Amino acid sequence: MNDEEQEKERLNRKLIELLNELRIAIPGVQVLFAFLLILPFNSGFVETDDLDRAVYAGSLSCAAVASALLIGPAAYHRHRFRRLEEETASDKKEMIITQDHLAAGGILFLALAMAGSVFMVFDVLFGTVTATIVAGSLVFAYAWFWYALPVSRRIRSSRSRR
Repeated sequence: MNDEEQEKERLNRKLIELLNELRIAIPGVQVLFAFLLILPFNSGFVETDDLDRAVYAGSLSCAAVASALLIGPAAYHRHRFRRLEEETASDKKEMIITQDHLAAGGILFLALAMAGSVFMVFDVLFGTVTATIVAGSLVFAYAWFWYALPVSRRIRSSRSRR
């Protein structure tokens, strides 16, 4: 087996892993998006203040963008699927990098939509101060667990290999 074939196999594995990871995130963003779509049709929504309406609009927009970005890699793969066998390893690598960026952007917008949605609920239940503390804490938790922790482990791992 030559180096090009080994590289293609490695890239195929990375692609499968990415698409499997997205299978976990997509249902969550779809449920959140559906919830946000029906929220204004509830009778109590008319009583929300301007802040909650603004947070709602931002959360709905973030959920819509997250849906587009998280579903994007599957659509991208589907359009390129028949040509994948003909492509070189560098073509496949470029495709995986693009899909990875779409997924990372989708996760960012999902975190914002989730934090905004939680803010709205806590604002109605407990007031703006509590809502701000809880939503801010969530943003911190998402930033740590979804970004900083994996990046710090990757950096630590790369240092230990040197």
